Amino acid sequence: MSLRARIVAPEAPADGRESSHLVPVYRAKLLEEIDLAEMSALAAAERRTRLERVLGHIISREGPVLSTAERDRLIRRVVDEALGLGVLEPLLEDPSVTEIMVNGPDQVFVERAGRVELVPVRFASNEQLMQTIERIVSTVNRRVDESNPMVDARLPSGERVNVIIPPLALNGATLTIRRFPRAYTLRELIGMGTLDEQTLMLLAALVRAKFNVVVSGPTGSGKTTLLNALSGLIPEGERIITVEDAAELQLQQTHVIRLESRPPNVEGKGRITIRDLVRNSLRMRPDRIIVGEVRGGETLDMLQAMSTGHDGSLATVHANSAEDALMRLQTLASMSEVKIPYEALRDQINSAVDCLVQLTRNADGSRRVAEVALLDSHGREDYRLATVCRFDARPMGADRVVRGHFTHFPVPERVAERLRLADEAVPPAFGVAASPTERSPREAGQR
Repeated sequence: MSLRARIVAPEAPADGRESSHLVPVYRAKLLEEIDLAEMSALAAAERRTRLERVLGHIISREGPVLSTAERDRLIRRVVDEALGLGVLEPLLEDPSVTEIMVNGPDQVFVERAGRVELVPVRFASNEQLMQTIERIVSTVNRRVDESNPMVDARLPSGERVNVIIPPLALNGATLTIRRFPRAYTLRELIGMGTLDEQTLMLLAALVRAKFNVVVSGPTGSGKTTLLNALSGLIPEGERIITVEDAAELQLQQTHVIRLESRPPNVEGKGRITIRDLVRNSLRMRPDRIIVGEVRGGETLDMLQAMSTGHDGSLATVHANSAEDALMRLQTLASMSEVKIPYEALRDQINSAVDCLVQLTRNADGSRRVAEVALLDSHGREDYRLATVCRFDARPMGADRVVRGHFTHFPVPERVAERLRLADEAVPPAFGVAASPTERSPREAGQR
């Protein structure tokens, strides 16, 4: 039986409230019977099996009389409470769930395949929800209470967690868990329709030729997934330093140094920011720097690194279009304590950024490369983007699935020459814009 089917089993209420009063009773009995020191020495799977066996003996010995389904459900809930996150454990075990959103004790949503849905899982009370939240934040040495009602952290297993409680959250304690994304290859992304073969060939050539690439898109559009896939194109042997707010990238190369920012401790001290790590990475002799997401003053340091010898760097930024990504980079760079004229920041971006890959999240939940644009402006010129790939969507049919095709445009001659010098070729579907008349639709004003 699938995990999802177990959650919504019809023989009893799916949230298991009919036996909620038994869970704390048998959890206490279980803890009385086991040796915690011995249990801590076991592997996770073996520990769960041992606890389920011990609890089964307790129920058989002391009652109550339950059907097989009720007994199995009670054992699972008690062990989930003892070992993990209670009613959330089945959702965390379900590989199809990419995000869990708890809006108070009575409402749990999940995201599957890009779609958000309400699931029949409930907490018995607000107290049980708060106990689960406290268990989560305690694993990362954090606390949540009225004096510190917001926590943003990463679990040891990789999930990103955000907690906000009353009085800030009016609907009750709110918990958001973003699952650790599986690393997809670019070939897998082609199979999912995220990009096509020719666009893959161009992006591969750009990464190998050490173009600086920025992946932009709205929240949940797959920026980290694509960034991770693009990193797989970096040749083996290069020294790669990744800088992230919450470590999600899963690079396969041998020579990788992973850096992660650190929030302040309970006394408000010890914070290490992305900017601190980017600055430090420049002293670590990197061949490439990968920043999971730029969102503040570290953008200026990243741009300076890109334009001063650290070619081939990768980063992501939240933006709704390629043009918006450039303006957002400019705004974020201005948040540095170094006061730089806006025009000088534009010049810095012109010399640092080579390619923008814009992602979109479609109405059917699919994620796609909406546009690949090359920055064709120089120095003190206004931004000039040359679109070389664009996804043209067709109107959705009755099945509510977004379909369309990728359209390719000529690559600017300057870019083609740089690829040639790096022993890379422009894919046949693109060609080279050899004259001013062969311009991309953006340059020609066709939006």
